[in-house]
Amino acid sequence: MYYTIEETIKALKEGKTTSVELVQNSIDTFEADKKSEKPLNAFLEIYGNAVELAKEADAKIAEAKAAGTLDKLFEEKPLLGLPFANKDNISVQGQRLTCSSKILEGYRAPYNATVINRLVAAGAIPLGRCNQDEFAMGSSTEYSVYGPTRNPINRDYVSGGSSGGSTAAVAANQALFGLGTETGGSVRLPASYCGVYGLKPTYGVLSRWGVVAYGSSLDQVGIIGHTPRDIALPLSLMSGVDFYDDTSADLPDSDKLRNLSAYKDFSSLKIAVPKQFEEAKGLDDEVKKVFEDTKAWFVSKGAKIETVDLPILDASIASYYVIALSEAASNLSRFDGIRYGRREDNGNGYDQLYVDTRSDGFGPEVKRRIIIGNYVLSEQFSGTTYKKGMSVRARIQREVAKLFESYDLIISPVCPTTAFKLGEKYDDPLAMYLSDLYTVFVNLARIPSVSVPAGFTESTKMPVGIQFAGKMFDELKIMQLAQAWEEEHTLCGVPVKE
Repeated sequence: MYYTIEETIKALKEGKTTSVELVQNSIDTFEADKKSEKPLNAFLEIYGNAVELAKEADAKIAEAKAAGTLDKLFEEKPLLGLPFANKDNISVQGQRLTCSSKILEGYRAPYNATVINRLVAAGAIPLGRCNQDEFAMGSSTEYSVYGPTRNPINRDYVSGGSSGGSTAAVAANQALFGLGTETGGSVRLPASYCGVYGLKPTYGVLSRWGVVAYGSSLDQVGIIGHTPRDIALPLSLMSGVDFYDDTSADLPDSDKLRNLSAYKDFSSLKIAVPKQFEEAKGLDDEVKKVFEDTKAWFVSKGAKIETVDLPILDASIASYYVIALSEAASNLSRFDGIRYGRREDNGNGYDQLYVDTRSDGFGPEVKRRIIIGNYVLSEQFSGTTYKKGMSVRARIQREVAKLFESYDLIISPVCPTTAFKLGEKYDDPLAMYLSDLYTVFVNLARIPSVSVPAGFTESTKMPVGIQFAGKMFDELKIMQLAQAWEEEHTLCGVPVKE
């Protein structure tokens, strides 16, 4: 696999590789990895039609080369022949879609998600479905019926979650870029743990049509890539209003993302660092050092950094979990053993069928979140707790929007710690939930944020991610800043391909 999208397109044009070779390389790596002592377990399967789609792409390239229209072809289909990783909760027509859950075993998607349709229209090839935390509920990709995904930097560690499969596939160079989903940090967190870039766009910029819902007012498709440009190009092609999603929105300046340039004028850049994040308990000293180094880089470029006080951020974790778990309980009520997926019917009536199907089909973390969500929405509370969570969220949105009237950027670590060892927090859900300490405010405020690989710890040699968050629909600026960072630092902590 070539290292970046730009390098791969150049190689395809020059005949140094073919789409079939790219896909076959991933298949061979996937098959070999399954036999290893510590399998990565990033891909769950390679789609059966991936090679055929690659052959079709190669035929188009050969035809255009003979006609002298190769550049025109790639203008019309900028991702032609490029394979990408897909999370197991995003629909690809005719392919398995299980959300890494027993309750959806055997289910196949009847249609493409909008983001898949738009990538396919641009010539990209859905390579395979990737592992995730069951129904995207988790921070480590350990809550999967298929077993955990390992971190490609060190396979004794978690890859992060819930989009750990797609992220590990990209970080291990098994795919050029990957699709994940975010509800509270599930793209940025694994990107930080695996040392790659991960973008959570503004809510609505990428359509949710065809994406299995977890928390509908928070869910967002995200993108993982080796470089900011590897994210910016797919983002420009997937973004925009979708007839099937009333919450979708156009992205201003999306055309400028196709040829992403580095940010230049740092002298006018004002950056906010929330005091609540600097003083948060549990922030690892080595992560803090990388964060300080990142701030020093911005200052050296001429940017102005100020510490700001946003007390409402102290309520972000509580607000997030009240909203997310309530919406999860509602969304997952449709998995009942009647309409689709697994059914445990012992002939004891519908009520028992629901109980048996859901008890056997859902894993422990999903059950935990459904129970808490239903408790919050129960008659005892009359929905007041959910309403209170939504009112706190509205205040977070207002105060963050007001902050961006004076500042261009918010920066913070992605996570208080680096990746932890497999099994270390599996039975401690509260510790797992606190992994989202720095990320959930972005989802609550509906703003964009990108995780940038910023360094490694001395003790464990694991990657540290720092997030750049901008105001709503400011994807261009934060990606330009990420590109400026990329051009002055080692690519993703991995030696640049010669």
